[in-house]
Amino acid sequence: MRAAIVGAGSLGTIIGALMNRAGRQVDLVDAYKDHVDALNRSGATVTGSVEMNVLVKAYTPDQLTGTYDLVFLLTKQTRNQETLSHLLPHLHPDSAVCTLQNGIPEHSVAAIVGRERTLGGAVGFGATWLRPGVSCLTSNYETMKNFAFEIGEIDGIVRPRLKVAQQYLECVGRTEILTDLMGIRFSKVLMNATFSGMSAALGCTFGAVLADPKAMACLAFVADECIKVARADGVRLAMMQGEDFGFFELRGAADIPSKMALYRKIWGAHTQLRASMLQDLEKGRDTEIDYINGLICQKGREHGVATPFNDKIVELVTEAQKRRGVNDFGYLGRFDELLKVHARDLPGQVAW
Repeated sequence: MRAAIVGAGSLGTIIGALMNRAGRQVDLVDAYKDHVDALNRSGATVTGSVEMNVLVKAYTPDQLTGTYDLVFLLTKQTRNQETLSHLLPHLHPDSAVCTLQNGIPEHSVAAIVGRERTLGGAVGFGATWLRPGVSCLTSNYETMKNFAFEIGEIDGIVRPRLKVAQQYLECVGRTEILTDLMGIRFSKVLMNATFSGMSAALGCTFGAVLADPKAMACLAFVADECIKVARADGVRLAMMQGEDFGFFELRGAADIPSKMALYRKIWGAHTQLRASMLQDLEKGRDTEIDYINGLICQKGREHGVATPFNDKIVELVTEAQKRRGVNDFGYLGRFDELLKVHARDLPGQVAW
């Protein structure tokens, strides 16, 4: 079995280190040559909630030879066409490509590598890339071990290749096989659209969002829009991390306080995390905003579901992206007009 992680950035470095430490030989592939050189020279170094250094083999895409049986895809969706086109010569007819990217990338991946070679799944933990060869696990270690991955096939059939992918991923943490991939995908979109979206829009950690009542009111509407769009698209959000994400749907703003305990329970383990979209903004790169909050907006338009809070996040992140800058928490004021309209009956101390 020959396996690779394509896109060995913040998450890929950690996943690759843990797989290799457990005895699963996995090549790490990344376009950033300095990172690849550091991995080969000094190994994959992980800091944060767990500390380790693991010897690995790393390659830039142009250095690849032969074919791979199993590929875990962790690049940004913005680079899918380029990345997958380059990968195609290194796949054989029975290869499996398991996309662990944000959003709902399975269909676009399948359009390039073939539906018969495409698997998908969601990652339940977060990381921050620090420097070449070094990544920080910013989620709680126990959260990673208990809720690492949920994977499945587009058509829901559990084939042997899915079991093989599970065996590799369980070197990192618990990996559940699901028959409802789109359900878990929409649940992960909710996870990313809420805290990652607000983190990128406001230039802050998840913990800063969680601690601010106004930010959390906006976030609650972001989640509600995601759930309503998913239902209009014929999808019911799947259980994730042992919780029913459908619980976050709102009948009105008065429901928001009753949701806060579950938000704290799930995201309290990720307070130090800074969204990967925010990390992209800090590096002057394009983000995946169109594949996360933008996906909710797009599908909302298709189904006639209003998504004003997701629209606002897309607006703020896109503005920052165009000027190659980063917003700050003061941009929370840009939500005030929406809150005046949608949160008139919200009890509490915040006035907008």
